[in-house]
Amino acid sequence: MKIRSVIDTDYNVLSPLINEWWGGRQMSDMLPKLFFVHFNDTSFIAEQNGKIVGFLIGFLSQSNSEEAYIHFAGVDPRHRKHNIGRRLYQEFFSVVKQNNRRTVKCITSPVNRNSIAYHTKIGFEIETGDKVESSVQIHSHYDGPDQDRVLFIKHLM
Repeated sequence: MKIRSVIDTDYNVLSPLINEWWGGRQMSDMLPKLFFVHFNDTSFIAEQNGKIVGFLIGFLSQSNSEEAYIHFAGVDPRHRKHNIGRRLYQEFFSVVKQNNRRTVKCITSPVNRNSIAYHTKIGFEIETGDKVESSVQIHSHYDGPDQDRVLFIKHLM
């Protein structure tokens, strides 16, 4: 498997796969092409035999010089449990450290239990929210009315 930086043409390949990888949930609108054009240095593709099997889209915060943010990450369901996600995150963490950032943040939807489990497994902490559902801290209306989110934070050494 090869990890490389994203290029703008990856959008055309990856965009049609996203909803499929998320079990039919409409997710592709959350990943516009601008991420593939403007965040090449901090976003990565995992390829196996020339095919995209995973990705991570991240960036260094423009507002907080200590932070970086992971906007979107995913692995083809047929390739999960092979440390592809872990390798993508490690690549991102390496770039974050090289840029003297100490904190990585990301969010997910409360319905995405796989994401919640994965992020806590790799060392992210869930930030305290304003309500708790199924033992998980939730930030109500974080992305607008009825758009609750789980917020994660990871401190890098």
